Amino acid sequence: MLTFEPRNSTWDMAYNFDLPVSRQGTSSVKYDSRKEVFGTDNVIPMWLADMDFLCPPFIVEALRKRLDHEILGYTIRRREYFTSLSDWIRRRHSWDIENDWISFSPGIVPALNICTLAFTGQGDKIIIQPPVYFPFFNAITDHKRVPVYNRLIEEKGTWKIDFDDLEHKAAGGVKMLILCNPHNPVGRAWTAAELEQLADICLRHDILILSDEIHSDLVLPAYRHIPLADLSERAAASTITCMAPSKTFNIAGLSTSSVIISNPDLKKKFDTCMQSLRITGGNIFGNEASIAAYSHGDEWLDEMLSYVNRNIEYVLEKFRNNKLIRPVPPEATYMIWLDCRAMGMKPDELNKFFVDEAAVGMSEGSVFGPGGEGFMRMNVACRLDTVKEAVENMETALLKLENK
Repeated sequence: MLTFEPRNSTWDMAYNFDLPVSRQGTSSVKYDSRKEVFGTDNVIPMWLADMDFLCPPFIVEALRKRLDHEILGYTIRRREYFTSLSDWIRRRHSWDIENDWISFSPGIVPALNICTLAFTGQGDKIIIQPPVYFPFFNAITDHKRVPVYNRLIEEKGTWKIDFDDLEHKAAGGVKMLILCNPHNPVGRAWTAAELEQLADICLRHDILILSDEIHSDLVLPAYRHIPLADLSERAAASTITCMAPSKTFNIAGLSTSSVIISNPDLKKKFDTCMQSLRITGGNIFGNEASIAAYSHGDEWLDEMLSYVNRNIEYVLEKFRNNKLIRPVPPEATYMIWLDCRAMGMKPDELNKFFVDEAAVGMSEGSVFGPGGEGFMRMNVACRLDTVKEAVENMETALLKLENK
């Protein structure tokens, strides 16, 4: 059985992920919106997908250095913006990309909406695979497209793609599929075989693939991320890949991401849509942070993933024999998908229970669409002491529930 001892910055790491940092009063959505989201400030916030770890020092230093030049006028993305990303993807994911395949986007969620506008028309069908990141739904319905659900299948505690259903749905005149790779919230790092089968179905039915790979760097030990566009030239020609340093290095507030498109016709359509919306500029600090992250981030990321993996193992161990909560072991991301269906509560009741009885604020599963009911998503990218406090609160609340 695993044992978990308190750790500190001497835990064979160059970076200290145990450092207490107060985020309250910093305009943090995760902390300063608790009362609005949960009805109280008295919850441990484990919902929004950002980390409580300090931004890596090499990113902060790059921003400070840029501030030394006290003019913050219109800016361009210099060559290093593109080469740092392509070098990073080559090192981390063994995918060779060209710099001229890369386009800027002010975030992955904006990219999803831009691609919907650029590659589909009103009334077009778009496949998504719920339970899935909820902005996928908005990117479709906000622009009067039609969502088609290829629901994931749960088998023996893990989640899989329903390929029979996908084949059936794909034959119905679908224009695009939005893939979450790795998957949020169920934590799957899709295998090469799974991605090849999905790509084959889409290619045979002339369906464009929009692959959200924002969690690509957050794959846990024993697993690996496979960019869908790296499967083959045919797959690449029908795939738009979205990546960003925001989740990886906790810099979502800098609104900087990249869209990788090897097909020149598709890239032209994306860039034209971006230009029509007048949002191609980005910002100075997002550019500098992206360069610093992808140029110097390997060691920091490896250590952060090791720390988060220990947090995940702690939660899995604590709930291993629990009758009411069964954690789904994640293969990627820093979130854990908690199966709470044995508690027999409706979504609102479930959320209220954890807020009122355990003082833990998580993401309630039904917001991720069909199949998410009865689940909670728990963010453990925080200090181990915070994870321990949350788990202890939950255990105490569950014990009271069982004894009623």
